[in-house]
Amino acid sequence: MTESVEKGNFILKLEAFFNSCILEGWKDSIVTLQTTAKLPEWSENLGIIRKCIDSIVEKILTPPAKVTWSYTYTRPGYNKKHHSVPKDWWTEDISDLDIDMFRCIMTALRTINILQPQLIGEALHVYASRWLPDTTKVRAPESSVSRAEEFEEKNRRVLEIVVSLIPTDKGSVSAGFLMRLLSTANYLGVSPVTKTELLRKCSQQLEEATVEDILFPSQSSQLNQHFYDIDLVLSVLESFLVLCKRQTPASIESSQFLRSLRKVGKLIDSYLQVVARDVNMPVLKVVSLAEAVPDIAREDHDAIYKAINIYLKQDHPDLNKAEKKRLCRILDCQKLSPEVRAHAVKNERLPLRTVVQLLFFEQERGSTTTTNNITNKLSFQELIPKGKQAPTPRNEQGKLKLGPDHEKPSGTTYGTKSTAAVSESGEKDNHKIVVKRSEGKVPVELERKSGRGEIEEMDAEKGRDTGKLESRRMNSKGSRSDPGRDKGRER
Repeated sequence: MTESVEKGNFILKLEAFFNSCILEGWKDSIVTLQTTAKLPEWSENLGIIRKCIDSIVEKILTPPAKVTWSYTYTRPGYNKKHHSVPKDWWTEDISDLDIDMFRCIMTALRTINILQPQLIGEALHVYASRWLPDTTKVRAPESSVSRAEEFEEKNRRVLEIVVSLIPTDKGSVSAGFLMRLLSTANYLGVSPVTKTELLRKCSQQLEEATVEDILFPSQSSQLNQHFYDIDLVLSVLESFLVLCKRQTPASIESSQFLRSLRKVGKLIDSYLQVVARDVNMPVLKVVSLAEAVPDIAREDHDAIYKAINIYLKQDHPDLNKAEKKRLCRILDCQKLSPEVRAHAVKNERLPLRTVVQLLFFEQERGSTTTTNNITNKLSFQELIPKGKQAPTPRNEQGKLKLGPDHEKPSGTTYGTKSTAAVSESGEKDNHKIVVKRSEGKVPVELERKSGRGEIEEMDAEKGRDTGKLESRRMNSKGSRSDPGRDKGRER
């Protein structure tokens, strides 16, 4: 069949057909490359694999306006008759290839560095969607254990190669795609290196994610297990905070950095509102995730209050009073809007301690100007989650305790005016609410505060009357000795 026997023999004609027909066609090149998997060594030695890959890469790099061959493109809403050739027209056809052939083509495309990173990312997205399992649809095993392990091993290899091919450019793939890869990696049990790399990439684009993107299903097979994998979300958040702490001081003080933090804070609070509906979700997992969010990332506490209220509404059989107090300790009364604060005061699900804090803040708000405005200058200390900071000393009402340099003199009475200055009608209304919540038990601290205010005012009036009487006696007698003056003071 060679030319040594006779000119124009079979091999020469076969090579001519291969170069002029097979390699000139788009789908023919792909089908031929798929066929080489049956005889990989011969195909490699004869150069068939290399010629097919070069032909496919050449056609991918062709401008879309010059594409004249047939291709597969099944995106929703696309019609070949009414639309021009899209830039990612080639992504579905090459997704039919084996992972090794696919890797060779993608590596060649990245080496040439002509295509946009977003097109490379789209090709990876299409391939992963076709070959990797959907973790949101749990199926019972239909085959033997050995076949199931073989299937999982193949999927692990596909996922690890896809992750290694993701461009380093931020935004080359969507945040939702990265989150799905992370959930699949957790399901398949990939290597720690691949999972760490995915966590890093997910944390870089966490602010772009939606609540649906981070609703990872739990992979536990236990009965009565919570449905959502909240630990995986906590891992992504912690990785995000690590990246934040590595930023330069100039970057931390920028307004863009603060906006990113606020977006992540809103995302986590919205996520907690969803997972709070899971009756099997442990309260400690909710608390851990809520406390992991830095204080600076929450402009207000309305969203986290809503999540707490949803959780308390559900029938959690293992929730005791101590855990309920721990959950509500996350709330900052000063960061609640007036509407939410009014709802919280009447919320019978909240612990009495939280309601007392709300009432006390309402009283203090009338006489103390509270500023919750946060400047753009941030520090590394503000990036530490609230649950990991050293606790600030507070009294039983939740008010900050003053240091020894700021303590008020014991002889003055202005320290009780914040309680005594409240109108009688306001006091009665607030006391009625507290009495109703505690079944007739009025908080002792509020009684002591009002009682101390009345006693100190009576002592002050008595002291003034005594002073006037002594002054009259001195005027009538003319003068008195020093011991007499001291005795009058003691009286």
